[in-house]
Amino acid sequence: MTSHILLVEDDPNFGAVLRDYLTIHGYEVTWCQDGMAGLEAYHPDRFALCILDVMMPKVDGFEVGKEIRHQNSGQPLVFLTARSMKEDKVLGFEIGADDYITKPFDSELLLLRIKALLKRTQPDQENAVNPESFLFGGFSFDYRHRKLQHGDAVNRLSPKEADLLRLLCLRKGELLPREEALQTLWGEDNYFTARSMDVFVSKLRKHFKTDPRVKIENIHGKGFQLLIE
Repeated sequence: MTSHILLVEDDPNFGAVLRDYLTIHGYEVTWCQDGMAGLEAYHPDRFALCILDVMMPKVDGFEVGKEIRHQNSGQPLVFLTARSMKEDKVLGFEIGADDYITKPFDSELLLLRIKALLKRTQPDQENAVNPESFLFGGFSFDYRHRKLQHGDAVNRLSPKEADLLRLLCLRKGELLPREEALQTLWGEDNYFTARSMDVFVSKLRKHFKTDPRVKIENIHGKGFQLLIE
């Protein structure tokens, strides 16, 4: 089954981008925007990993980590913070953190650390099934091999087409905010990356012409929705 991550991060932009980045790499993510909400969402048997920002309103990440450790002494914890003081890192590890990552950080490095941590704490993680195959309308989409099939017709997608379609599939029927998609797939939100994304959306729409039930709806000023009528 897909590993479920609890992300507790109060920065709305950073939290949304990190959630989508982890989602597109095969993880189920519950994102809470303050420590109190994180504690309310937490259950000892629900999450494979908790990523906790330290500086948050209501209850800070250290207090959230202490309570989680009280409920489940074996729960993998990663602290995520802009603080780089030695005392803070010592406190984090004293609480029982498995890792402590200082912002800004390389997203690929974070992903590698998460995979390594889950491999240590969940020996069967290598056999987990990641969401890389999707069925919608009359289409089947194989993300790993970048193949979109409708009947006997098979289209091989470019890497960016495949990444964008997977993100839309993971948020099927929901709004995919334009800014989140740009940050997740291009790493920045500006005029040029926005125009590039519009081109890839147009390409995907052309692939969907063989099944009029499948649409990518443009929500003006907000983003896109993958809709199946």
